[in-house]
Amino acid sequence: MTWLAETAMLSHGWRRFLLLVVAGAIAALSIAPLFVLPALFVTFPIWIWCLDGAERRGGWQKLFGPAFGIGFAFGLGYFTVSFHWLGAAFFVDGGIMIAIMPFAMVSLAALIALFWGFASALAHLFWSNGAWRVVTLATFLTIAEWARGHYLSGFPFDLLGYALTPTEEMMQLASVIGIYGLTFLAALLAMTPSLIWPADQRTLTRRLAPFFLGLLALVGQMGFGYNRLAATPVTPMQDIRIRLVQPLIYEHADWSKVDPAATIDRLLTLSQMQVSPEDKGLAGITQLIWPESALPFFLSQYPEALARIARMLPDTTILLTGAPRQDYVPGDAPSAKPPFNSLLAINGDGEVFDSYDKSHLVPFGEFLPFQGFFAQLGIKQFVPGADGWAHGDARRRLMSLPNMPPFLALICYEALFSGDLGDTVQARYLLNITNDAWFDGSIGPAQHAQHARVRAVEEGMSLISGGQFGRHHGG
Repeated sequence: MTWLAETAMLSHGWRRFLLLVVAGAIAALSIAPLFVLPALFVTFPIWIWCLDGAERRGGWQKLFGPAFGIGFAFGLGYFTVSFHWLGAAFFVDGGIMIAIMPFAMVSLAALIALFWGFASALAHLFWSNGAWRVVTLATFLTIAEWARGHYLSGFPFDLLGYALTPTEEMMQLASVIGIYGLTFLAALLAMTPSLIWPADQRTLTRRLAPFFLGLLALVGQMGFGYNRLAATPVTPMQDIRIRLVQPLIYEHADWSKVDPAATIDRLLTLSQMQVSPEDKGLAGITQLIWPESALPFFLSQYPEALARIARMLPDTTILLTGAPRQDYVPGDAPSAKPPFNSLLAINGDGEVFDSYDKSHLVPFGEFLPFQGFFAQLGIKQFVPGADGWAHGDARRRLMSLPNMPPFLALICYEALFSGDLGDTVQARYLLNITNDAWFDGSIGPAQHAQHARVRAVEEGMSLISGGQFGRHHGG
């Protein structure tokens, strides 16, 4: 390790850039679903050692000098590996989209890596030779992670703190300090080995102390989680009984080729399926849940769907399903607004009596930033909708069904936004409908599911995941 520390300090140019990209790529193994936590302790010290050897410059180069490049290179490796599964979306249209996939994935990683570059540069402005430099970089890195989760519409996927949530016990600390607190803790602990090597005038005991304190903190995190789970009674909600249906609906299918009758046939069959001798189908079910984009067509264009749903539903059962929705416009004039990606509540009379419209849309997935510019390059959003999707009102996220406790509706990507879920005071539980069929076979669905679980821990509420986190069939 002394050799690695000295190599990192003395490296420069393309060799330093390549070293950091590789280190960042290895660090990405620490997040879901692999959770190779030791990867952080091996790689993050390299970032520290490279900053130790980075030359200082004046003027504007204080921010865009070597220190910026060090953080950017590390982030480029980290995000290229952690986001690589997003490339599966380019296979939707095929052709030229597959050819540009590598460029697009590296470009996305480079864009997000800018946040880590600025964190590195700002930390270097306050750099020292002592242990406080570890705290400095961990602090600015946490600020950078918060910024990328909030600005430019926010993209808080694979925050560093998720590396500390591999088990139910470890993720319980999120209930106290949240995912950004875990991000600071993960960065701080991962950097402690940099204080051991290379050897200096301090005794070995003093050099090892921060590292062992970090390991002790991990043990404390496990102990806190174990005690919290043991002391928290499990209180079932007696007033609801839920049935989830996962029909593997590919939301990216060409809507012009969708057969509404066949889609409804599949959904109704799965919904009424008896999977065991004790299963009574929909008898006694209060909520039947279909995933995001389960109905890849407008119900107004296929009213028979509502009639068939009404015939299936018992009087006490409400269907919650993902479907597109458009604002009502009197007459025959089409709506001027793009449609919404919505969660619809349908009762036994076939009436859509409530809805929630997705407010956090996925950039390039559900809306196209700078649409005029990218359209000229032939780039479009991946989810169907000629003009993308309209942003809904997040204040309408709290839903109350008749004779049932209120809940917070989250559609897919919205489960990523820590502290921005809506009225968590009145809500009794979280409902996250999603459709990850795009990324079937990749690690993306596992990462998405882990993010949603941590949101439930943060808020101290039960989570119902009504969707497709990968290739799962069921009733």
